[in-house]
Amino acid sequence: MIRKTFFITGTDTNVGKTLVAAGLLIAAKNHGLTTAALKPLAAGCEKTDGGLRNADALLLQSVMTQPLVYEQINPIALESAIAPHIAAQQEKRVLSADRIAGFCRGSLNLADVTLVEGAGGWRVPLNPQETLADVAKILRVPVILVVGVRLGCINHALLTLEAIRNDGLQLAGWVANCIDADMPVLQENIHSLAARIPAACLGVVPWLEHAAPEAVASALDHESLVQLFQ
Repeated sequence: MIRKTFFITGTDTNVGKTLVAAGLLIAAKNHGLTTAALKPLAAGCEKTDGGLRNADALLLQSVMTQPLVYEQINPIALESAIAPHIAAQQEKRVLSADRIAGFCRGSLNLADVTLVEGAGGWRVPLNPQETLADVAKILRVPVILVVGVRLGCINHALLTLEAIRNDGLQLAGWVANCIDADMPVLQENIHSLAARIPAACLGVVPWLEHAAPEAVASALDHESLVQLFQ
């Protein structure tokens, strides 16, 4: 089997990228595949005896099959839960796409399926010249888009798709994650997204009061995942 890597992005921050990524890792494991995941840049970390730790990175670590140490998963940990480039400025650190991509390369091809999760949306700044999208461009890996299904999601999804295409990258698939419990005309919005996004819908995750990766994994479309992972 060819080992595969995907970059996970979202239509915005707080749309469930990590939860969906964790669900994808569990689904891949259920298909008999080894898995790994990276959260190379994380803003919003807590101080622990072992150093700064990010909840998203810890969740990914808890469900992947490969025994990566925390520093492999999240090599750049910033304390403040704000835009990463501003958090880095406050900590007098310099972010660069080349350096972040280099951290990622050291942990790629260790599993059948590896996910590299971004931070926020596609155009999150790293410095005055670069965004996190430049990391995906350097790595040259296909992208999985998590669409936070709420009012405005169609516009956000299509703008993100346009940006991914303009950056020369392939959209491998997308996941509709229902983050609004009272979303009006929900099915019509999902149908509109499916009609306009030229990639496989990997699943529709319903609104979950107590979200868990296992519930996400069960909501994914397993036929689409088989095609994705082949």
